[in-house]
Amino acid sequence: MAYEYIATETRDRVAIVTLNRPQALNALCAGLIAELGEALKAFDADPSIGCIVITGSEKAFAAGADIKEMKDKTYQDVEAEDFITDDWEVTANLRTPTIAAVSGFALGGGCEVAMMTDMIIASETAKFGQPEITIGTIPGSGGTQRLTRAVGKSLAMYMCLTGEFIDAETALRAGLVAKVVPAGDLMEETLRIAGKVAGMSQPVTRVCKEAVNVAYETTLAEGVRFERRVFHATFAFDDRKEGMEAFAAKRKPDWKHR
Repeated sequence: MAYEYIATETRDRVAIVTLNRPQALNALCAGLIAELGEALKAFDADPSIGCIVITGSEKAFAAGADIKEMKDKTYQDVEAEDFITDDWEVTANLRTPTIAAVSGFALGGGCEVAMMTDMIIASETAKFGQPEITIGTIPGSGGTQRLTRAVGKSLAMYMCLTGEFIDAETALRAGLVAKVVPAGDLMEETLRIAGKVAGMSQPVTRVCKEAVNVAYETTLAEGVRFERRVFHATFAFDDRKEGMEAFAAKRKPDWKHR
């Protein structure tokens, strides 16, 4: 379908959602967030899609939330509408594996959306930041929480309290991104990784994603117990049987995604 603020396409089992508001460096206005959520939910419900890539332009993944939209809001306004909640959290609640391909600025809400995905692939030009402190507020869509879990307290405090950005190599060393590639290779490499993920058994990638996410929410002992029960549950999948039989026969598995 036609969108105003995003563009979508599919390549085999990979869906690509491109933030497309170039005149505002992909600032996350309400319309863009609504369209992003709509597209992501549709791809998440599509059994032919095994991985979703979210990207922006060479200059900016997303330079933050649209300040012009929020500058005149009052406390009563944002509390009543539960501002930046439901639509903003769609990315974090998908079952399908997701990848953010980040080039240029990923700031404020842009950094937060990238952190909602399952992994970030960054170009050498990527800049990450939570500069909300410089406009008299704080991150409101997980910036203080996901960033701290990703990079640790000290670097998260530095970014949130100074508003300063970090480059791609710093983000890689800190654990915020999975891989840094030359700017010209960003989409090629991201699609290679997405294609590999999408080429796995879909029910297995879903439960694997869930198990990794549980590590952020629980103790080690409870997490290992959850992992083992999910591991046991994979023995009910046709694809688990096919995968092991293919390995034993030294052939490529023929996934049925069930």
